[in-house]
Amino acid sequence: MITGDIKARIDRVWDTFWSGGISNPTDVIEQITYLLFIRRLDDLHTAALQRAQVLGRPVTGAIFPEGTDDQGRDWNDLRWSVFRNLAPDRMYEVVDRRVFPFLQTLGVDGSTFSQHMEHARLTVPNAYMLDKVVGLLSDIPMQNRDTNGDLYEYMLGKLSTSGTNGQFRTPRHIIELMVNMTAPRPDDVIIDPACGTAGFLVVAEEYVRRHHAQTLRTEEGRRHFHHDMFHGFDTDPHMLRIGSMNMLLHGIENPDIQHRDSLSQQAGHDEDKYSLVLANPPFAGSLDYEQVSKDLLRDLKTRKTELLFLALFLRLLKPGGRAAVVVPDGVLFGSSAAHRKLRRTLVEDHHLSGIVKLPSGVFKPYAGVSTAILFFSRTGVGGTDDVWFYDVKSDGMSLDDKRTMLVPADRFGPVPAGGFVEADHERNNLPDVLRRWTERETSERSRPRTEQSFTVPRAEIAANDYDLSINRYREVVHEEVEYPEPADLIENLKKLDAQIRAGLEELEGMLA
Repeated sequence: MITGDIKARIDRVWDTFWSGGISNPTDVIEQITYLLFIRRLDDLHTAALQRAQVLGRPVTGAIFPEGTDDQGRDWNDLRWSVFRNLAPDRMYEVVDRRVFPFLQTLGVDGSTFSQHMEHARLTVPNAYMLDKVVGLLSDIPMQNRDTNGDLYEYMLGKLSTSGTNGQFRTPRHIIELMVNMTAPRPDDVIIDPACGTAGFLVVAEEYVRRHHAQTLRTEEGRRHFHHDMFHGFDTDPHMLRIGSMNMLLHGIENPDIQHRDSLSQQAGHDEDKYSLVLANPPFAGSLDYEQVSKDLLRDLKTRKTELLFLALFLRLLKPGGRAAVVVPDGVLFGSSAAHRKLRRTLVEDHHLSGIVKLPSGVFKPYAGVSTAILFFSRTGVGGTDDVWFYDVKSDGMSLDDKRTMLVPADRFGPVPAGGFVEADHERNNLPDVLRRWTERETSERSRPRTEQSFTVPRAEIAANDYDLSINRYREVVHEEVEYPEPADLIENLKKLDAQIRAGLEELEGMLA
């Protein structure tokens, strides 16, 4: 958890950008991303030099060349620890004309994380502003991986309070719920085909570190964790850069973060490759139908991106692979042929294990759409016996545009740091979701349908045309209310009318 002092420093950096005319939050974070990346390169270079000195061996893994460039300029000037001490005008010249072009060459070389720096450019408008930002960032401690990750999460949190740009982020506590319910394993190969800022991958990384630390102590385990476990695709270069830095600051050396339209033809070679899909794919927007993978269109004739993404997930998963994905409510009960076919496929051909209905305010202030989380596994041979449903009433935050916390910070989220308090249930259902999820094969099967969670047999879902909306199967208990007989009501109305007339006559007499 980062301290209030560090948050205040980040706020000062943010305010400096805004006062300098860079007001788009995505652009602000991207510029901070570049600068933090440059600082990180210097840290890596320093570590390589120190390692070589201690071991008495030649330097390996150095970032910056030795000596001078072809114009006689010292390569050392590109290091954060060097240019931060230069005069503002000189610093601006070095960073703008030498450091950023150097980042672009790293991108061409395909170095770790740097492929997304090919088009990196400095948009800080003047030397004074750059000097101030570099000074502020230099004072922020970044030696601890957890602190680095928390720092970046704090910055990304500003996206969700900045209008339409918030669409790039799924609330972290919802991601944590999905990750804890799918329980990533150290041998998983994880994909988010619409990764944005890589929030799902980051939380999955944290889960694996926390629950499988022993496995990560082996050379094979570390290699898989840093190079083969995490994969993300997105079409927005800004988000790719931000997502890559997010992963870097959380300690992942080489995630596979690619610029790719997941629904296009080029995604075909990734079939049967992944063991876990975690995603909140786009629900709407423009779709270039001609560029959509023909294999997907053979599976599903539709222009609905949410349906095409679900069909894609089934193709990306290995047999036995599992998925947790956010979908709009319409996927659960839509009446089109594509909707019905997809639901039938999930229930009959694969294993649909659970549906968590989210309240409609979860994605406010930038979207009020009603959503649900689908949990399923690809089998190809069926396997659905009962589907578990949970109706979340509160996620721990208010469901208006302000989204204020309803419980203390240590009692927030699906796994509260301070432990679950029963009195918090009405304000935060997420710990209960996680607890009941583990009991879905046992006690949940006997839970009555009048409660927040229950299970429904596959045969009943099939009989209802594979409708997956929770309200289709919920049982509502209506309290019996006794009303007076109609004759008594009429008699009472007559008495009231007589009283009103008498009152009016008395009033007229007084006015006369």
